[in-house]
Amino acid sequence: MGERTSWPLILLLWGAGLGAAAQYGKISVIFDLLPQIYPDAGPALGWVVSLVGCVGILFGVVAGVVVARIRYRRAMLTALWIGAAVSLFQASLPPLPWMLLSRVVEGASHLAIVVAAPTLIAQLCAPQDRGLALTLWGTFFGVAFAVLAFAGHPLAYHWGVPALFVVHAIYMAVFAILLRIRLRALPDEGPQPVLSLSQILRDHVTIYRSPFIAAPAAGWLFYTFSFVSVLTLLPPFLDPAIRALVMTAMPLTSIAVSMTVGVSLLRVLPAVRVVELGFALSALCMIWLWAMPALPLACIALAAGLGLVQGASFAAVPQLNSTAATQARANGAMAQMGNIGNTLGTPVIAMAIASAGYKALPLLVAVVLGMGFGIHLLLGFLRR
Repeated sequence: MGERTSWPLILLLWGAGLGAAAQYGKISVIFDLLPQIYPDAGPALGWVVSLVGCVGILFGVVAGVVVARIRYRRAMLTALWIGAAVSLFQASLPPLPWMLLSRVVEGASHLAIVVAAPTLIAQLCAPQDRGLALTLWGTFFGVAFAVLAFAGHPLAYHWGVPALFVVHAIYMAVFAILLRIRLRALPDEGPQPVLSLSQILRDHVTIYRSPFIAAPAAGWLFYTFSFVSVLTLLPPFLDPAIRALVMTAMPLTSIAVSMTVGVSLLRVLPAVRVVELGFALSALCMIWLWAMPALPLACIALAAGLGLVQGASFAAVPQLNSTAATQARANGAMAQMGNIGNTLGTPVIAMAIASAGYKALPLLVAVVLGMGFGIHLLLGFLRR
């Protein structure tokens, strides 16, 4: 644990996280171009996007155990090099079965990065800087998707899809080289459990029975379920004249509030309290959106509330778990729960809207956010 924070190193780890988020986002932003590459694929094209998330659902906790076992620096560098190699392979536009297999490998690379990087950040930061550093880490998905939407799709459209994959491969390789030079290994915490199916099952039980290890992930499930579904399903209900403005402002507001108000609150409140505050405010904003449908100001306020949940959830990991190994397990559980939330949120809310109309969106999301608040209260009671 550092007494002084090396911010250049923290920014390098955050930059590596942007590359990991781009493993999702690079396919999402060019999804409309994939039918030209695989004209006979039909519905199977959806798996090109979702396989990375499926790997996270199945192996999120396993990733936490593996990363702790093989050590964080080694896991980070290996994952970056694998990510670079996979993107380079994808630039050849292989047949669909090989592309799908490459996405499974990419899912493993993604998991290793999103488990190792925040664990390293928490351990390498001075205690007083952890809240800021992990709040910054919490922005990696939003920032990466914004950059890809702004520059990635135009690059693929004008220079071809392979160009986007090659740029991503170079990006991952550059960060692997830079981190190999700058990143030091964390102190050895002794032998880790031998990996086996029975041990993996025991690890799941251990993690999700612990109100310390499981708490960040438990809240993260309800956050991702809500955030992704709202950003996906709310736009058709907004005034077309301001739709693009509101949908651009929402993720940017979430990041800005996380990095300003969220960081300030983390200096005076435990991270879990900030998460609870974010859930409560977000649930109230959904009631506001129920009373005043698709009101732009309520949408921005909702994004602000969710911004508090976003950064403070990562900051809660080291506050509740003192060792790198338990932090890695907590980050693995967050990856697992986050992928479940991302996968389930949009279809569940979409089915509710199909049967009950717009009103189902704010009411159901308000309930989900209330459950996020409630699970943190329950786990806090168990910790005491």
